[in-house]
Amino acid sequence: MFEPLKVPEGQIHRLRGEDNEALALREAVENIEKKTASEKGQPVLDLIFLGMGEDGHVASLFPGEAAEVMTDPAVYRAVTAVKPPPRRITVGYGVLAAATEVWVLASGKGKEGALKESALPEGKTPLARVLRSRAGKETKIFSDMALV
Repeated sequence: MFEPLKVPEGQIHRLRGEDNEALALREAVENIEKKTASEKGQPVLDLIFLGMGEDGHVASLFPGEAAEVMTDPAVYRAVTAVKPPPRRITVGYGVLAAATEVWVLASGKGKEGALKESALPEGKTPLARVLRSRAGKETKIFSDMALV
């Protein structure tokens, strides 16, 4: 995807989840801290492109996390997912809130309820939390489902 768009390699921040977890986390934090601007201690990425799951999860941030986990300021963190693969590395909510733009793809059977819940001001899904945290910032949702 990045080659046809001619995105310079230095602007791509890949998480190496297949590597040793501690090493992958350390390398990811070092990479992003060297190459991005910062807003209130969070790196500011130009664009984050997310997919949404049937439960409204995005970026391996799943429903049911404890408040202290959701408010953790860590740039990256390891998570145990409720679906395979169980061990993952993801960005925290602060990185998603600080990004210049966030695009979300919400498409496919079984996701309509989660998308509607996420669009509500009082929505409880991880996507709803991301949307609230980005008030006033560029956030686009691409979907084949109606919100109304």
